[in-house]
Amino acid sequence: MNLAMLLEMVADGAGDRIVLGSRAGGLTGAGLLDRARHAADRFRRSGAEHVVLLDLNSEAVPISLFGAALAGLPFVPVNYRLTDDQLASILGRVSPGVVVAGEETAGRVPTGSGLTVVTRAEILEPAAGGAAPDAELPWVEPDEIAVLLFTSGTTGEPKAAVLRHRHLVSYIIGSVEFLSAEEDEAQLISVPPYHIAGVSSILSSLYSGRRMLYMPGFDPAGWVDTVETEKVTQAMVVPTMLGRILDRVDETGRDMSSLRHLSYGGGRMPVETIERAIKVLPDVNFVNAYGLTETSSTVAVLTPDDHRQAMASSDPVVRGRLGSVGRPLPTVEVEIRDPDGQPVAEGERGEVWVRGEQVAGEYLGRSALTDDGWFRTRDAGRLDEGGFLFLDGRLDDVIVRGGENLSPGEIEDALMSHPAVAEAAVVGVPDPEWGEAVAAAVVLERGASCSTEELQQWVRDRLRSTKAPKLVQFRQEMPYNETGKLLRRVIREEIAAD
Repeated sequence: MNLAMLLEMVADGAGDRIVLGSRAGGLTGAGLLDRARHAADRFRRSGAEHVVLLDLNSEAVPISLFGAALAGLPFVPVNYRLTDDQLASILGRVSPGVVVAGEETAGRVPTGSGLTVVTRAEILEPAAGGAAPDAELPWVEPDEIAVLLFTSGTTGEPKAAVLRHRHLVSYIIGSVEFLSAEEDEAQLISVPPYHIAGVSSILSSLYSGRRMLYMPGFDPAGWVDTVETEKVTQAMVVPTMLGRILDRVDETGRDMSSLRHLSYGGGRMPVETIERAIKVLPDVNFVNAYGLTETSSTVAVLTPDDHRQAMASSDPVVRGRLGSVGRPLPTVEVEIRDPDGQPVAEGERGEVWVRGEQVAGEYLGRSALTDDGWFRTRDAGRLDEGGFLFLDGRLDDVIVRGGENLSPGEIEDALMSHPAVAEAAVVGVPDPEWGEAVAAAVVLERGASCSTEELQQWVRDRLRSTKAPKLVQFRQEMPYNETGKLLRRVIREEIAAD
């Protein structure tokens, strides 16, 4: 199967159901297929080899994705926040191509680069281009490239992660029940379109028959307003979004009663934040989803029942699972391995390895899979006796103090348990005696106060003296990227510069 077939199945099975846009005037399943066919014909006639999206969120995103799939061209959503030089470098790698762009971004496409600009308005109003929805389109093999996602690495040339049709279809078929959503269900999409969560939200929502609503970009006031006015039932957020949403709900008392299901991922979720969310939104089913671009999105899930059982349990092991990312999907294998690639004992920390049909593990020009299909995630973690996966940051984040490996996550959890601490991030900084020293960046709760000495003693009492931060930097806010990833590099550089 290919991605276009997922849309064709929905158009055949629920052609009259609104799947995109507002309850009043949105596109039906059949209407979305028609728009995608118009887009596919336009893309084919342009002579493009890639369909690039350089735009904010809008209904043009799924139309372009499925239009590219029908045309047999890779879909390449690009980060519009990149500098001009970075953007020009990436666009040069996907030329010749057609670029779908909004008014805000069209002017950033280099002229004479083999790239043709199609405006968002032309995608949304296909009649303006004279495309024929019954144009002959190619058969697309499952092994052809469906999506290219460029990494947001801070150094070196970005890598282009390859997701083939078979990988994405495998993920959807293995995790979503066809047309299982009720007709009143609606998914609010506010994550960036160039993130794997943006792609998977389209595919999973459509295949389940759930209406998709787009926000151009996230802001808590707009998010809460849209949930109330459009009766949104489902949404996906990153940790930084959730905290701001809860603040907005507390401030305004807006009606969130339509919300049934909230998934989160993309970064480390403080246990205190999810506990607060469960209390503020007690009727919502929460899901923690862990995945990577190279795995076609989710590979492990902490289900609503897992959340409820953890919250209700007095057993510290069960309660602690609220800080896990749940158990692997039935279609995915997960192992924890040591630096030599050998499996470690249950509960022991190591690197997370994954394998399954949805795991691409590929970049343009090379595969990152082992001969037997395993992919090294570079994430540190452990599996408990119940098979729950706990993550502990990236392997590169480990602090080596005097030959001892220290986990930033463990120290962050200790700091976060202090009543005055709202956020904490721990990094290693150069130290002439120990090689690296533990340093912490801390954001305090509004109106709270705390000293460096108090936090150092707090960690000593709960862990041990070698894990207490030598340096504490108090900040107004943490540096995150737009997908909720904590920018530890920024913290490390700023602490070292103090």
